[in-house]
Amino acid sequence: MKKIFHILADEAQFTREILGSGVTQIGKANYGQRGMYFQAFTGVSTGLERIGKLCLILDYYIQNDGCFPNDSYLKNEIGHDLIKIYKKSQEIIKQNGFQLSYQNEISDPIQIKILDILSRFAKGDRYSNIDFIVGSKYQSDPIKEWSENIDKKLYELRVSKKKKEKIIHNARIIGYHLSPISHVVHYSETGKEINNVEIASLLTGMTEAIMKYRQLYVLEIIRYWTELLGILQSKAMQLGRYEIPFMNEIFAIFYNNNSYFLTRKTFDTDY
Repeated sequence: MKKIFHILADEAQFTREILGSGVTQIGKANYGQRGMYFQAFTGVSTGLERIGKLCLILDYYIQNDGCFPNDSYLKNEIGHDLIKIYKKSQEIIKQNGFQLSYQNEISDPIQIKILDILSRFAKGDRYSNIDFIVGSKYQSDPIKEWSENIDKKLYELRVSKKKKEKIIHNARIIGYHLSPISHVVHYSETGKEINNVEIASLLTGMTEAIMKYRQLYVLEIIRYWTELLGILQSKAMQLGRYEIPFMNEIFAIFYNNNSYFLTRKTFDTDY
């Protein structure tokens, strides 16, 4: 079998693994484990970039009778910009009249903001702490951005009133019993000081309530590219050059309905 076949299969497998790791970590990250946010952002942003580029490569391959693009096509025109990759994918879908089973575009406001945060993270926000220390003009806080624009929105939209009341009630009870004997010194994802048990318990409850929805919205974005990759793979195989592996099988875990996504917590393995 041709070497290119194995290279594509390896790239797909590597991409699947880092996406799975990133999605798993975004379901665990909290103010007490801030490093998990960077692990999650790194895995998901890198994985989306790579699966997106696989789609662009296959489209080029189809349009150019089995020829692959050169180095500058992806590096100079696209780079690490997830927004550009997404716009290119939309051009492919519209030009070919593709109809995806789940969603033909990323239009949900929260999904759009997730793409924006991850795209800026990939292009430089991953160095936000170092940028701050050295006084760089390019400063940002991706964890704060995520907390204010993703977590807050998910809590408002997806958590029931009854659940919210229970979280507040539990935090008050824990605060009442533990505040006299406990002291908290921490800070939230937005940088605000956490100085008592009740606030710490409240933030923990709020985060736990939205973890599965964090994963869901990220998984829906991954599923969009997974489905497009499968369609392009099929068309590329029709050229009959035996260079294209069944990458859709490698990404199979990401091609599931939302009810499956909501009942699974880990995606770094297939079992």
